[in-house]
Amino acid sequence: MRQIDKVCVKIPAVSPPARLKRRLNLKERLIRGLILIAFFLPGVSGDQAFSAEEPGKKFYFELPLGLEQDYMQIPEDNPLTPEKAELGKLLYFDPRLSKDGTVSCATCHHPAKGFTDQAPVSTGVGGQKGTRSAPAVINAAFMFSQFWDGRARTLEDQAKGPIENPIEMGNTHEGAVNSVKAVKGYAPYFQAAFGSEEVTMDRIAKAIASFERTVLSGNSAWDRHTQLKDASALSESAKRGLSLFEGKARCTQCHVGFTLSDSLFHNLGVGMAAKEPDSGRFKVTGQDKDRGAFKTPGLRDLIKTAPYMHDGSVATLEEVIELYVRGGEANPWLDPKMRPLDLDTQEKRDLLEFLKSLEGDWQPMEPPTLPE
Repeated sequence: MRQIDKVCVKIPAVSPPARLKRRLNLKERLIRGLILIAFFLPGVSGDQAFSAEEPGKKFYFELPLGLEQDYMQIPEDNPLTPEKAELGKLLYFDPRLSKDGTVSCATCHHPAKGFTDQAPVSTGVGGQKGTRSAPAVINAAFMFSQFWDGRARTLEDQAKGPIENPIEMGNTHEGAVNSVKAVKGYAPYFQAAFGSEEVTMDRIAKAIASFERTVLSGNSAWDRHTQLKDASALSESAKRGLSLFEGKARCTQCHVGFTLSDSLFHNLGVGMAAKEPDSGRFKVTGQDKDRGAFKTPGLRDLIKTAPYMHDGSVATLEEVIELYVRGGEANPWLDPKMRPLDLDTQEKRDLLEFLKSLEGDWQPMEPPTLPE
């Protein structure tokens, strides 16, 4: 994983060399095109997406092997700069954004835990328990919406939500702004990032989102196998698992591209047998077809982010595979792509070995020293 600091490497606006560029099949290209049309998200590409004239110097960095710069979602009003990312890292780890000074973004999305909290559901202020598992921040910069139900269209929108959620950080936006203003040590960071010391909720969110866009994972064994044609990168079992992933196991029905996610929403039946099941995407759209549907997560660094599913109800990857072998859990809104799989014991082992090959070559970052 790379969290980008001051020293960066320039990336030209042109496409990466052919030997490093992922050759998407027709299906993946169609899905990505449909996603872009569906969401109409603001974004830029090329050098514009990775640089800013003000304030400070231009900001360039090299993405880990396997990631594609053209798909990074960066709003036009928040170009990515090292100054904003540096400020955002401080704010991300600062519990003073919460009502009682005990919960930060990192509480539920901690680097040492795969940028999750490795718990079925997260714990907020006053020990309150939420109802959903904390999704990983890893490569969130490439997602076309945020949260399990996709209610936030950008990382900026997402950053604002937990602060005023009564179960998570329990604060108000005004309260968070006042808390940051009271920390005099933040003034030079806001000056460097935004050209003045003014603290606003929009600036706090833009800084946190900028930091989160630098939380990247790639250069996995799978990337080295597919991008560099390194025959030794995957074990024979993992190679068989890759064939299953792309074929008989039907995983690429939803887990496509370098993010291994279609950024769409599907009902797997998880949690639908509860007395009051989480209605998921339905809360956002009000469309009956979206009941119990949740966003397809990316599959990189899966080992670090257990337990799995939106409610953290599936403890291991072996159990995840068994869920798909069953064809999900029956309910009136089960996604039609869910159907039983005929996988024997060895095939399940091979598929598991492939999933393990998606681990990036990163080490958890150390929490920063916060301003006084």
